[in-house]
Amino acid sequence: MADSKAHSIKHWPEDERPRERLIKFGCNGLSDAQLVGVVISTGDQRSKKNAVDLGRDLIQKFGNFYHVDGASVPEITAVKGFGNAKAAQVKAALEMGKRMMSQKGGGKRTKMKTSRDFFEQFGPFMRNLKKEVVKVVLLNPKLHIIKDLTISEGSVNQSIVHPREVMIPAIKESASSIVLLHNHPSGDPVPSSADIEITHRVSKTGEIIGIKLLDHIIIGHDDFYSFADEGLL
Repeated sequence: MADSKAHSIKHWPEDERPRERLIKFGCNGLSDAQLVGVVISTGDQRSKKNAVDLGRDLIQKFGNFYHVDGASVPEITAVKGFGNAKAAQVKAALEMGKRMMSQKGGGKRTKMKTSRDFFEQFGPFMRNLKKEVVKVVLLNPKLHIIKDLTISEGSVNQSIVHPREVMIPAIKESASSIVLLHNHPSGDPVPSSADIEITHRVSKTGEIIGIKLLDHIIIGHDDFYSFADEGLL
């Protein structure tokens, strides 16, 4: 019988251990499985697998980090060796990455100039959601974000939004303009007839009360659709 200790990472040559390699050479030289191994730190005694083995199993199960991010904790714990603690560690690491991606400008207030600015800010959080979620982003006259609010959470293929739900928080916060965002769980950002209708209704309401709808952005898995870019606002 093979010695299980020989398979343990702590018995590997130091330059082959993922954590030590990261410290010495940086993250770029690590495989996806090794990165998972660093995050979860320990293996599974029952299956005699070390942390990198478990990382390899996780990547093989889901294909890549994009799909791991879209997986729920129960789906991750279905991979042998992953309990709630390890699943939480992986989800927390992925969330850190998404927040880093959205914190453009090093935390400084950034002027939101284009539809891509909004996609880069909110896309990492919305593109893998299982349900359709609608957000309104409130902006000041300099196009800095005052705050963003979730105004609707629907089923997989439907979400109900009324213009007053969009405009009431905008009025309370004295927003000069707003941007609507929502995701399509299907991954296809092409607008539906309902998307087009609500865009027109919110836009008209904004014209009446003096709060301009700058854009309605639909977030897919890898791309987005901007009503403003398409000349529909």
